[in-house]
Amino acid sequence: MAAAAVRLDGNTLLLGEGVRVRFIRTLRLPETGTHPLPPGLGEFPVRRVEDHADTVPPEWRARGGVLVPMYLCEAMWLSFDSAEPAALQVGAGKVCAVSGRPWSGTLRRDPQNYVVLPRQPWLDGINSGRGTVRQFVAVPLGLGATVEGQVTGEETWGGVQLQAFGLGGPARAAWRAEQQERARRAAAAAAAAAAAPSWDAGTPPAYGAPGAPMPAPMAAPAAPGGPARARAGRPAAAMGLGAGGTMRQEVYRDDRPLSDWADEPSGRVFVHLVTPPEWRRITGEEPPASPVDRAAYTRAGLPWYDYDDASATDLAPAGPLSDVKPVGEWLGDDHAPFVPPAPHQIHPLGGAPAPGKPVGDGDW
Repeated sequence: MAAAAVRLDGNTLLLGEGVRVRFIRTLRLPETGTHPLPPGLGEFPVRRVEDHADTVPPEWRARGGVLVPMYLCEAMWLSFDSAEPAALQVGAGKVCAVSGRPWSGTLRRDPQNYVVLPRQPWLDGINSGRGTVRQFVAVPLGLGATVEGQVTGEETWGGVQLQAFGLGGPARAAWRAEQQERARRAAAAAAAAAAAPSWDAGTPPAYGAPGAPMPAPMAAPAAPGGPARARAGRPAAAMGLGAGGTMRQEVYRDDRPLSDWADEPSGRVFVHLVTPPEWRRITGEEPPASPVDRAAYTRAGLPWYDYDDASATDLAPAGPLSDVKPVGEWLGDDHAPFVPPAPHQIHPLGGAPAPGKPVGDGDW
């Protein structure tokens, strides 16, 4: 496969021509019950593998990509944005987080093995269907607790894999023409409103604008919450993603024909998850502070979130992911007890990227 275009701008990965991915720290959910969306507690720092080629293990250099530090059993979610429609594959140890099938270099529909941007503004975990996902939680390789270990019986890869596809030529041209027409109509509506005659007090205006002004094309909803040396040859203290608690979040079905998407990815990247000590040794930087206690967060009256797109259809449960056990059953740690948020704490949620440094791809 030809080298794909990925850049790192601050802590944001830019895949292809506008897909933006951030890694967000969050509260780990209880593994019983179904919960609202937990908050964002800042971005995880992200660093390029090639900037630390002399201190990462050889297999990490071979895979290229980026490094992200996580504490044991810390949870995260992925924040997405895209200037144009895009299909994004998300892997957990090269197991698709949407379909539960092995990682594939191509898009597939039955079952769907990607999320559609910008309609899918974030992904907090593996697809469990019926309007829910199970939270991404960091666990070390070697225990069998990762999604990869439980689905495939092996723990070879770990980390997170991302691969983006844009629209194919004809579909992209049609989409851009549609956006231009919407912009033209919006401009005409604004001009008509500005030129409308004034009316006497108490007399309602007799005109109606032919169309409301449109927002920026395909803008994604704002994410809940805001922003966040191993010697070469040393065995990798790598981590993968396990499954945590369940939350209310839909993974949306693609309403485009599969033929609309490009045949080749516009960008792909391997994301290595490293322990805080390993992060310190590799980068020379201090890792982030330890995770926030979820019970203390809720007792403080801080917000949780709820999100629904009534015009979209949720994907069915992913069969291979249905038997994945939560990490608490492996590690005997579910951070009990939990203080549920009060109803008033649950809040409903209803430009071209700046260039960054290129991220090298490798063999994975």
